[in-house]
Amino acid sequence: MKTFRLSLRALPALAATAALVAVTLPPQQAAGAASGAARLAVARQTLDARAAIPGTAWVTDSRAGRVVVTADPTVTGARLTRLTEVADSLGDAVVVRRTTARLTRFATAAGGDGVWGGAARCSLGFNVSRGGRPAFLTAGHCGNAAPEWSGTRGGPRIAVTETSVFPGQDYALARYTDSAARPSAVDLHDGGSRTITRAGEAHPGERVQRSGSTTGVRSGTVTGVDATVNYQEGRVDGLIETDVCAEPGDSGGPLFDRGTALGITSGGTGNCRTGGKTYYQPVPQVLRALGASIG
Repeated sequence: MKTFRLSLRALPALAATAALVAVTLPPQQAAGAASGAARLAVARQTLDARAAIPGTAWVTDSRAGRVVVTADPTVTGARLTRLTEVADSLGDAVVVRRTTARLTRFATAAGGDGVWGGAARCSLGFNVSRGGRPAFLTAGHCGNAAPEWSGTRGGPRIAVTETSVFPGQDYALARYTDSAARPSAVDLHDGGSRTITRAGEAHPGERVQRSGSTTGVRSGTVTGVDATVNYQEGRVDGLIETDVCAEPGDSGGPLFDRGTALGITSGGTGNCRTGGKTYYQPVPQVLRALGASIG
């Protein structure tokens, strides 16, 4: 799993949002809602431009009306001073929270099973099909490290990395080296599996599960979407944020809601003993970029 670094988004959809609010709320409320959305968007732009510090992440909490910034223990000295100054300049539009756990990637078949690429162990995300050929999704920082994959440490090759994107986004596609059909399912690590039939967008408050080769299946809630994470190795935008724990080796594993594929494990903070926060690359976006489908 990857340590994070955060970033802000520009305002391309703000005018459309304001227009929608204007036709669904009384004029005074509509103006206030549009003003609040604009204020948070400006706060994110400012953080992106002035506080993109490795070891930080942020996500908009629209219900609380603020941007929540997380800073891990590596953010100290001049970096902490800079983050504090930027946050203070934005007033109550931004809240900064410290975590005692370092933000990191979780790098270290069915979704959630271990896959080995040389010295790296990651987790398989979802089986997919592209161009009529079976393949699987995993994290881009895993794909960058491994041109080919085995199902066991030191075992025979089962797949080769065809596409890998990190930073910016965090996903990879590995094509199986045989043509055997591999329906998409998630290993529940209890002797059973969950069939995955579709991909969908996550939404705040949604109850979800994550499967990984280190910690098995864990449950929790989506706490935000469109999060930016500033890893030591680069920034990733547009991630799903959850309160589900993960540990090294879980990178690339699946985030799902029953039979719906939601995300690919990217990184986070903490562990499954004390808890943590995790981030995921949204699956629908990956499928569109790759021209692939849940297979």
